[in-house]
Amino acid sequence: MCTVQRSARCVWTVSRPLPLSPSLPLSLPPSAEYLQAVQACSVLACIFSILGLFVFVAQLFTLKKGQRFTFSGIFQFIAFLCIMVAASIYTDIFHKNEKGSYGPSFILAWISFTLTFISSIIYFVLRKKTA
Repeated sequence: MCTVQRSARCVWTVSRPLPLSPSLPLSLPPSAEYLQAVQACSVLACIFSILGLFVFVAQLFTLKKGQRFTFSGIFQFIAFLCIMVAASIYTDIFHKNEKGSYGPSFILAWISFTLTFISSIIYFVLRKKTA
């Protein structure tokens, strides 16, 4: 008796009742490749957003009066671009051939996209008031 069972990461081939031998696939299915791109862009967005916050705190102590928080704005803008790319890929590919709904995480992604853009604009406009 020979049966094949598939999991997300590898294919298990059963030639006899025992033993199981894994054989790794050469490439991921197309549905998993775009999810990895979405996850990578989301992680990069989190990293750049946190770096922007740390740079902002550092600039609070190092900037002279009247200067703008440009570097913080740049990090926030890069985070904004990463969120935009992730949400765009997810929107384009998800539910292409099937019916269904996106869910609350999709809505939160676009809300965070908007808020990160507003945050980056505020950083670019903001000036240090006191010395």
